[in-house]
Amino acid sequence: MEKRDYYDVLGVGKNATDDEIKKAYRQLAKKYHPDVSKEKDAEAKFKEVQEAYDMLSDETKRAQYDQFGHQAANGNFGGGGFSGGFDGFDFGDIFSAFFGGQSRSSQGTRNRPRKGSDIQRRMTITFEESIFGKREKIKVPIYEECHVCHGTGAASSKDIQTCSRCHGSGSVIMETQTLFGRSQTRTTCPVCGGSGKEIKVKCSNCSGEGVERVTKEVEIKVPEGIETGQQIRLEGFGNKGMNGGPSGDLYIVFEVKPSNSFIREGDDIVITVPITFAQAALGAEIEVPTVYGKVLLKIPPGTQSNAKFRVRGKGAPNVRTKVTGDQHVIITVETPTRLTPEQKRLFEQLAKIEDNPASKTMWDRFKSNFSRK
Repeated sequence: MEKRDYYDVLGVGKNATDDEIKKAYRQLAKKYHPDVSKEKDAEAKFKEVQEAYDMLSDETKRAQYDQFGHQAANGNFGGGGFSGGFDGFDFGDIFSAFFGGQSRSSQGTRNRPRKGSDIQRRMTITFEESIFGKREKIKVPIYEECHVCHGTGAASSKDIQTCSRCHGSGSVIMETQTLFGRSQTRTTCPVCGGSGKEIKVKCSNCSGEGVERVTKEVEIKVPEGIETGQQIRLEGFGNKGMNGGPSGDLYIVFEVKPSNSFIREGDDIVITVPITFAQAALGAEIEVPTVYGKVLLKIPPGTQSNAKFRVRGKGAPNVRTKVTGDQHVIITVETPTRLTPEQKRLFEQLAKIEDNPASKTMWDRFKSNFSRK
C-alpha cells in the first residue's frame, strides 16, 4: 500500500510544534506497542508511527519531507539543499517523471541500504549509583533480521518474483487530468512499494516483514555523575537496518531517585545537619556524612542556625569534565523538647545569668529603653 502522510499518521497538523509531535508520538507508541496493545495490526502501526516520528522529529528531514514528501525519506535530495549547484538532482529522472520515461535510479534508490530506527529506554538508578556509576545488564526488545527468511520476507527464494504491476522498475506512471490537459507523473508502485519485487508466499515467521522481534541483553555502563534527564547512546544496538544498512542506536535516558539525606545542586551536594545549643555556643567537631563516607567538620563557637560550611571535593563528579564538586553543610540548631532535671536546672541557671543587666547584649538594652517609654 501507498504510505500515509506522516502528519496524518501522528494525527498532527503541518504546523505542529516539536513538543506537539513528541507528545503525539508518545501517546501512539504507547497505544500500539506490541507488548501492551491487543489490536490486530498493532505491530505494523507501531512501526508506521516510529517511521513518521523519525522523519518529523528531525528538523532537516522534516523540511525535506515538507518539500518532497516521501521521496525525502529515500535520500534523493540530499541533506544540504541548494548550495549554488544542482548536486543530488538527476535531470533525466525529472524529465522522465513529466514525460513518461523510465526512471533510471528510482528502484536503486529505494533499495539502497538504510539505517535502522533508534530505540529509547529509561533507566532508574539510586542517588549513590548516579555519583559512582555502575554496570548493569538490561533486556531490550528490538527488531532483528528474520532468522528464517534472512530478511527477504518470502517463504523461499522461488516465492520472490518480479512485480507484475511495475515489471521490476519500482514505479508506475499515473495519469491525471489538469487544466492544461492530461499529465503523467511517476510514482512509487503501490503493489511492491518500490522494491520491484513481489512476494507470492510470505515467510511464516515474520509474515513477510523480513524482521522479527527479539529480546537482546545489553550491558549498560552508567557514567559517574549522571543526572536525571541525561542520556547515553549505544551505537548499533537499535533496530535492524534495511537492505543491509547499519542498525539503529539505543538511547538510555536516566532517572535518579531522590536521596533521603542529600540534595544535588549542579555538581555540588547539600546536606542539613542538626547540632545542639551547647555545640553551637561553645563550638565542636562533628561527624558529617558524605556520599564518600563520614568526615570531621569544625563548628566554631557562636554558630547560628542556617550557617553554611563547605567541604571541598565531596560533591558529584561532572559527567563531562570529571571535575568533582563540593558538599555544602547547612547547620540547624535544635531546640530540646524534653529536658532531664539536670538539664532543666542548668538552663534555669543560664536564664538567671542572662537576666543580669551586665550580661545583656546591646540589642537587649536597646529594646528595654523602648519598653520603658
